[in-house]
Amino acid sequence: MPCPPDVLVVVGPTGSGKSELGLRLAEEFSGEIVGCDSVQIYRRFNVGTAKLTENERRGIPHHLIDICDPETLFTAGEYARRGRAALREIAGRGHLPIVVGGTGFYLRALLDGLFPGPQRDDALRERLSQRERSRPGSLHRLLRRLDPPSAARIHINDVNKTMRALEVTLLRKEPMSEQFQKGRAPLEGFRIHKVGLHPPVAELYALLEQRVQQMFDGGLEQEVRDMLRGGEVSASAKPFESLGYRQALALVEGKMLREESIRSTQMETRRYAKRQMTWFRRDPEIKWFAGFGTDPDIQKDVAKYVSVQVSQ
Repeated sequence: MPCPPDVLVVVGPTGSGKSELGLRLAEEFSGEIVGCDSVQIYRRFNVGTAKLTENERRGIPHHLIDICDPETLFTAGEYARRGRAALREIAGRGHLPIVVGGTGFYLRALLDGLFPGPQRDDALRERLSQRERSRPGSLHRLLRRLDPPSAARIHINDVNKTMRALEVTLLRKEPMSEQFQKGRAPLEGFRIHKVGLHPPVAELYALLEQRVQQMFDGGLEQEVRDMLRGGEVSASAKPFESLGYRQALALVEGKMLREESIRSTQMETRRYAKRQMTWFRRDPEIKWFAGFGTDPDIQKDVAKYVSVQVSQ
C-alpha cells in the first residue's frame, strides 16, 4: 500500500527566516509554498508584512498570498478550506506542499480543523461593541473571566477575535476553548512533518528592531497613504488592525509621531514574537532548530532532517 503524500510545515516567530528556509526546501524537494499568514492573504499590504516579491520567490509557486481584497472578511475556516484544497492540488502534481508562516490559529485550523461554532449574532455583537466603546478593554477582561484559555491566546487589542470568542461562549453557554475540542475534522490523507526555527532571543529582537525601522524607511507610511487615497481602502479595513499597519495608520492620521509609531511597532513586534513561540512550543510534534532560516548551516540541517522524514 503506497504511503500518503507528505506535507512539510515551517513555523517560528516573526523575523526568524521562515520564508527563506521555505524557499530553500522548496528548491531541494520540488516544493510549492502555502502561506500561513493572516495579513499576507490581503492584496496591497506588502511592506508591513515582509511579503516576498515575485522576483524574491525565485519562480517557486506560492499559494494563499494576495488572495482577497482588504475589505473582505476572511476567516480561519475559509483559510482551512482553501489551504486543504491547495495541499491536495500540490500533492496531485507530485510536489511537496510546504506550509510557511507564523499565524498559529490558521495553522491549527488547517491541520486540526475547527469546531462548528454558532453563526454571528448581530444583536449580541452590538451589545458587546457598546460595552467595549464605553469601557475599552472590558471585553478581554470578560473573556479572561469566562474562558481563560481563549483569552490567553488572544491579544488584548484584538477586539474582533475577543468578540467572537465571547459570542461563541455566551451563545453556547460553554467556554469556546472547551467547544474547540469537540467536533473538529483533522486533515487526513497526508503525513505531516513540522520543523520550527528558534533563534537566540537577543539576536532575534535586535533583528526585529532593525526590520521595523527598515519597513518605515522603506515605504510603509507611503503604502498606507496610497491605499487610503481616493477611498480605495478604508481605514476600518481589517488588515489595518494588524501590527505595524495599525501604527502606520495612526501616523498617517496624525495620531502618532513617526518615532513614536516606530517604537510602538518595535515593542509590539517583540511581544508578538514571544507569543508566537509560546503558542508553537505547545506542539510536541515540532522538530526545533536553534537558529535563523537564513543561516546556510541551519538550512542544511533542516534539509537533512526533511530528507529522512519524506523518504520513510
